[in-house]
Amino acid sequence: MSRVELGERLELPRARLTAEVSRLAEAGMVESGGPAASRGGRRSTLVRLASDLRLLAVDIGATSVGVAVTGPRCDVLAHVVEDCDVRTGPVAVLERVAALADVVLGSNPGRLLAAGVGLPGPVSFREGLPVAPPIMPGWDRFPVRDQLASRWRRPVAVDNDVNAMAMGERHAGVAQSLDELIFVKIGTGIGCGIVLGGRVYRGVAGTAGDIGHVRIDEYGPACACGEVGCLEAYFGGAALARDALTLARSGRSVRLAELLEERGSLTAQDVGAAAGAGDFAAVNLIREGGRRLGQVIASLVSFINPGMVVIGGGVAGLGHQLLAEVRSAVYRRSLPLATGNLPIVLSELGDQAAVIGAAWSASERAFALTH
Repeated sequence: MSRVELGERLELPRARLTAEVSRLAEAGMVESGGPAASRGGRRSTLVRLASDLRLLAVDIGATSVGVAVTGPRCDVLAHVVEDCDVRTGPVAVLERVAALADVVLGSNPGRLLAAGVGLPGPVSFREGLPVAPPIMPGWDRFPVRDQLASRWRRPVAVDNDVNAMAMGERHAGVAQSLDELIFVKIGTGIGCGIVLGGRVYRGVAGTAGDIGHVRIDEYGPACACGEVGCLEAYFGGAALARDALTLARSGRSVRLAELLEERGSLTAQDVGAAAGAGDFAAVNLIREGGRRLGQVIASLVSFINPGMVVIGGGVAGLGHQLLAEVRSAVYRRSLPLATGNLPIVLSELGDQAAVIGAAWSASERAFALTH
């Protein structure tokens, strides 16, 4: 923005602003963007972050890892994703992260400013490490932030992946510029990122939004967390694959039985494919899961009163059949005042939501330390 606009936004006198911008320019953090549009009188000068600054963004999932490099405005310049089992442990996974980081940085050289990392489990944001993550054996209290900061010699921010996705949607997706929203990720696990006042709400210990382990049935199936009847045990990716296998073996789903015979195993995506082909049992599986998910989201909507609900993650690929059930449950169970103007939509960023959000976390950490 222009120096005049910047001064007005920060409520700084012109002399102080000039001194601060000059200091940042000497440090190589900002550069001139040319003359600003005239507002009458002498034209001001645009100020922007230095174009050669780079941010690393890492999205570690249960079954894949993605690494991106962005420009200073968190615009993705290169992004690579590969299959990777998080259960192989932190040493092996972070080695792959480092190798992929070399690839994306090599194709987009510049000055690395900081890195952001999303993990698929509970994270102590203050310490930069996972704490007792249910689907990440061997990761408990592993010093992810310190390990990567030591390797890259740059500040590193580590957060839960769904928090990163929520910020990605807020800055570059369908929820752009909304200050109150919830982002629900349905993948191997289920989680929720909560944005209040334009910032991620993490709670005291960093576990806010862990809706996957909300118990919806005292006598339900066992969950990876050690409890029973959790939402995740009914509608996470692993739960859908389990129920699809049952339908195929019992003969209640002809299409899933065919897919099982072809491949020897089934996934949540196979349920979506079968439903898309008109398989009645697969459609019912999605409807029942969407209804249960919608019940939990309805409670959040009544409690938080967000401006939008965004649904993403791999299982969100089940699409509009899932969305219709979630909408129905939320609109039926929440107060009309909370849902009267509430959009419930699918993410349009896909697997870029997490890396864009991780880049924003990296930027915030880098500039907080600079300040």
